[in-house]
Amino acid sequence: MDTLLPFLRPLTTSALLLAVVALAPPARADATPLEDNQRITEGYIEIAYELGGLLDPTLQPGGSSSVRPNWFVFAPHASRTGGEGMLATALARRIIDTARGQPSLSVLQALDRVGLIGTVRLTVENLSLELVLRGLPIDAAASLASLTTAMNGQALADPRTFATTASRFASLYWSAPGALPLDKVESVVLTLERTLHEGNLAIFTDIGGSARLYLDWRSGLTGNVTPTRVLSEFSLQDAVPQESQLAYSYGVAHANDTPRPYQLSSIFPGMHWKSLLVAAFALYEEARLAPTPAARDALIAMGNNYVAWREQHDMAQPVFSPAVSQPDEVSRAALLQALTPMLSTDFGTLKWNYSDYAYSQPDRDGSILTSPPTEYSWAVFWDRWTGILYAFEQAYGAPSALWVMPEPIVDPTAEPSST
Repeated sequence: MDTLLPFLRPLTTSALLLAVVALAPPARADATPLEDNQRITEGYIEIAYELGGLLDPTLQPGGSSSVRPNWFVFAPHASRTGGEGMLATALARRIIDTARGQPSLSVLQALDRVGLIGTVRLTVENLSLELVLRGLPIDAAASLASLTTAMNGQALADPRTFATTASRFASLYWSAPGALPLDKVESVVLTLERTLHEGNLAIFTDIGGSARLYLDWRSGLTGNVTPTRVLSEFSLQDAVPQESQLAYSYGVAHANDTPRPYQLSSIFPGMHWKSLLVAAFALYEEARLAPTPAARDALIAMGNNYVAWREQHDMAQPVFSPAVSQPDEVSRAALLQALTPMLSTDFGTLKWNYSDYAYSQPDRDGSILTSPPTEYSWAVFWDRWTGILYAFEQAYGAPSALWVMPEPIVDPTAEPSST
C-alpha cells in the first residue's frame, strides 16, 4: 500500500476542490505536489492492470477481477488519498493566506471565506473552537483543523480521541518555528504536505519504477516466463541473486503459514530490499502458474508482504522519521501521531480506517481514560506495518472492490499544460 497517509473522504473531493479553487494562487509553471500525485496515481493504475492481467488472464483494462489483488492494486488508492491530504493542506494554506490580508473575526467566518462546505464542516468547526479555547488564534486554529477535511472525522466522536487530538495539535502549533501565529501554523501545514509528497515520490520512483522495469523486461522475452527465469535473468540495481532466491524459496514454503510471515527483518537479516522485490515478482509468477485458486492467492499475499515490507521499512520510514528535521518544519513523527486516529482510505468500494484496527487490538495501556487509536502512531514502523496487514486481510475478503479504481486528482491551482 503506497504510503502516504490513508484518508477517508467525508467531504467530497469536488467540494474540497471548490474550496481550494475559490482563492487559488496564480498558476505555476513547475510541477506541483498534486501534479506529481496525479502522475503517480495514473502510473500505479497502469501497472495494476498489467500485472493483474498476468494473474488473471480474463482481466481487461478498466475491468474487475476476483483474483486476490497484488500490491500494485492497492497502490493507486493510497496514492489518490494521499493526494486528498495534499488538497487539505492547500485548503489550510488558503485560510492562512486569506487571514494575512484580514484576520477572521470568528471560526465560522474563517471557514466561510474559503467556502468549506459539507458534512465535514461540523468536525472542523468543533476542533477549531477547541483549539481556540487552548489559546490558538482563530485563523491558526481553523487552518490546523482543516487538515482533517480529508480524514475520518468520525474518529473524533470519542471524546477521549477528540481531547487528545486537540492537545497534540496545540502542542504542534506551540512548538512550531516562526514568530507570528500564521507563520507557525504554516510550518505545520508545510510539514504535512512535504511528508505526503516525499513519501509518494520515493515509493513510486523505486517500487513503481522496479515494476515498470520488470514488466518491460517480461514483455521482451520469448518463450515461457517462469519463476526460475525471473530469478536468473531479471535484475535490479543492488539486488543480490542469492538473496532473491532465498526469499523466493522461503515464500513458496511458507505462503500458507498462519499468520503469514511478516517479521521479515528477523527472517532475512541484512537483505537488500531490491532482492526482496525480485523475489516478489518471482512469487507473482509462481502464483500465475499455481494449480489451485487457494495456492495462487497465498503466493500473491506472500509477494504483497515482501513489497509492502520494503515499501514501509526502507522507503517510507526515513520520510516519516527523518534523522535530521528541517528548520522550517515541526516534528513529522509528532504530526503523524496526532493524525493517526483519523487515518483512513477507500480501497475502491471497501473502506478501511486505522481506528477500527486499533479498537480490534488489546488495549495497550489498560486505561479507560485513553482511547486505543491515540495509543498508536503512524510514524512508528510496527504500528504502521501491523495496521497495513490488517487492511490487506480486509481487502482479501472483497478482491473485486479494489478494481473500482480512483480518479486521479487534478491540481486546481496548476498552470494548464501547453501540450
